[in-house]
Amino acid sequence: MTEQEVAVVDFHSSQAEKQGISKNMDEAAEFLAHSASFVPLSPEEEKKMIRKTDWILLPMVSMSIDSFQNTGGLSSFKLFITATLGAVDKVAISTAAIYGLEDDLHLVGQQYSWAGSILFLGAIVGMWPSTYLVHRLPSAKYLSACSLGWSILSLLLPVSRNWGGLMALRLCMGCFEAIIVPSISLIIAGFYTKSEHPPRNALVFAAASSIVNGFLSWVVGHIPSTAPLAIWQYLFLITGSISTIWSVIALVFLPDSPMNAFFLTDREKYYAVQRLADNKTGITNRQWKWDQALEAVIDPKTWILFFFNIAINIPNGGLTTFSGIIINNLGFSPTNTSLLNMPTGVMSTMSAFCFSWVAAKWVNRRCLVTMMACVVPIVGAIMVYSLPRTNIGGQMVGIYLLYTYFGPYVVGISMAQANTAGNTKKSMQYSILYIGYAVGNLIGPQTFRANQAPAYTGGFIAMLACYCVCILLMAAYWAIAFTLNRQRIVGLDPSEEQVGADLVDAFADQTDFKQKTFTYIT
Repeated sequence: MTEQEVAVVDFHSSQAEKQGISKNMDEAAEFLAHSASFVPLSPEEEKKMIRKTDWILLPMVSMSIDSFQNTGGLSSFKLFITATLGAVDKVAISTAAIYGLEDDLHLVGQQYSWAGSILFLGAIVGMWPSTYLVHRLPSAKYLSACSLGWSILSLLLPVSRNWGGLMALRLCMGCFEAIIVPSISLIIAGFYTKSEHPPRNALVFAAASSIVNGFLSWVVGHIPSTAPLAIWQYLFLITGSISTIWSVIALVFLPDSPMNAFFLTDREKYYAVQRLADNKTGITNRQWKWDQALEAVIDPKTWILFFFNIAINIPNGGLTTFSGIIINNLGFSPTNTSLLNMPTGVMSTMSAFCFSWVAAKWVNRRCLVTMMACVVPIVGAIMVYSLPRTNIGGQMVGIYLLYTYFGPYVVGISMAQANTAGNTKKSMQYSILYIGYAVGNLIGPQTFRANQAPAYTGGFIAMLACYCVCILLMAAYWAIAFTLNRQRIVGLDPSEEQVGADLVDAFADQTDFKQKTFTYIT
């Protein structure tokens, strides 16, 4: 038995002698204190446990967002499904536009742009109650309930008869969607160690929605014109139905943490929690702590990542709403446009996987990886902006390169997961970052002006500027994290008593500012 395992046993004994665990402690501390001792997992058993988690958990979260080394891939399929289906409902509007939505609803001027932006205005509004509720309620259940809400609203989109009706439904969808990224970030941070976050984020937040949406769009494109409904209405009916069914499944089975994961044995739950002690970020504590919320607000890292999320998602907002139109304007039919839009999801996913893998392997170089990743979409924006529109091949390559922006975004998510401790602080910071995501996506469609079609000069200039800003912001984050690490107390004697104290601190629900031995990932 290692020193850390001995310390955990001692920790259990001392805590069990007390009458419960303080409400200030993480729920993981109570779980360990009241769990029976188990024979330690062998390295092979630990790898098997991680593989099982990857094969069951990640796909659930993703479909309601890959595993690489030491993983087999199935637990990842449930987070993946949840996130992907939510995104399919959101991006379907781009395809609906090429199948007559604008004409049927009599949209003029910037009304279509606002139909894209309003979703994220709703997300900003919905984030405030969701920040509190996701902290007080089981995060997976709340995520699944919100998923069910936006799925039902997606089913109602076909009844829209004008711009006002479309806007009202999209606004409400945004309120439900607000919790996707914060809740999934909490779940991933509660199951995996810091080094395991980037590749799991890449799978969970993979842009499979564009692939799924492209395929479904191609399918509905073959519906005959004699059908009783418009093609775009069938698209929302299909995506909404699939999302609704999955949301009910996720509501029943998606776990919040290793402590209530149905696919883990009691022994595996015990060690799944214990192995997260080194993160020093905690797992779950449902007590809202205003001092931690304030710390999230005054932490400069929060605001650097907030503005990074705005800058990286301004291009996303424009591309999500206008990608189908941009490709269609190159002279392709609606059905071919749907097929040509599918590789955008492949590029986003490959970018997320590649840069996340590098970030996980290249220790303490995540900021540098993010900066390097921003260069690729810069090349894409330059190509689309500078090449003549008659150069169809070059234009398509440039458009596909634009979608590699997803790589730096996903690696940026892992920075917050690895460098934020304290459950209230995590909830607050993740919510602030998602507001940045929503603001960027709200602004993005407005950079594509109707009077600039088909070139959309303003949109592509905005993309170039945003990627450059992202590089500067990530350099600033690197400098701050490096400086904070230099100021930390180091060189503690790793005696058994100190190891035990570290374990207590790891699940004491303390913020990273208050943990003197907390080390920031750079």
